[in-house]
Amino acid sequence: MSLILPKRTVTRRQLLQLSGLSGLGLFLGGCGSTLFSNTVGQMFEPLNQNIEALLLSQKPVPEFPLSAIEPDKLLINTYKFTPDINPAEFRLTIDGEVSHPMQLSMADVKKFPLTSMVIRHVCVEGWAAIVQWGGVRLRDLLALVQPKSSVRYVYFKSADGYLESWDIASAVHPQTLMAYQKNGAPLSANNGAPIRLASPVKLGYKQSKWVTQITLVSNLLPAKGYWEDQGYEWFGGL
Repeated sequence: MSLILPKRTVTRRQLLQLSGLSGLGLFLGGCGSTLFSNTVGQMFEPLNQNIEALLLSQKPVPEFPLSAIEPDKLLINTYKFTPDINPAEFRLTIDGEVSHPMQLSMADVKKFPLTSMVIRHVCVEGWAAIVQWGGVRLRDLLALVQPKSSVRYVYFKSADGYLESWDIASAVHPQTLMAYQKNGAPLSANNGAPIRLASPVKLGYKQSKWVTQITLVSNLLPAKGYWEDQGYEWFGGL
């Protein structure tokens, strides 16, 4: 049975519900798939040619088997405090230089396919831990808001006041997640619940916990990030 969509309008909520059909297909909806033609194509076109090229050229970082997980080695670093967040009331704001700013509940986020990866989390302080993270690819969330072609950077604001900024290439890497699971279990409050950044392409201080707002911009602001503003390297890549 084929899926028939109305010709004129599809709400972003409906698109969230359909997102399980194709993560990359959503992001590159104008590059061959006819499923969303005439309905989603005009609203959710490919981000822009530069980001499209990044998606097609990126290679995944080698991952580890489940047997390699080191459950006791991931240390808890707290910036100021562990915020008390009610998951039922939580909203993730995605805004900035985008066509369709959005606020997503955790129920909305969990409508996307669950992506799981076992990677090494590396801290600039000299320790590391192999962790399994589960969540939604950040690039799938960014596809919904349709960033402007000028976007080059992504800012992450956290409930504890922590600020971080990334380059767009790292943000749309296929293994950059907004994670809500750790080692197969729901993320705990001290590890960043309800949702945090997790990626094998960045050092630990770049992987913000308790993320409440994602803002896309074309230029870095004077404030680049909590640690970066104190002299840490901005890129923080592995």
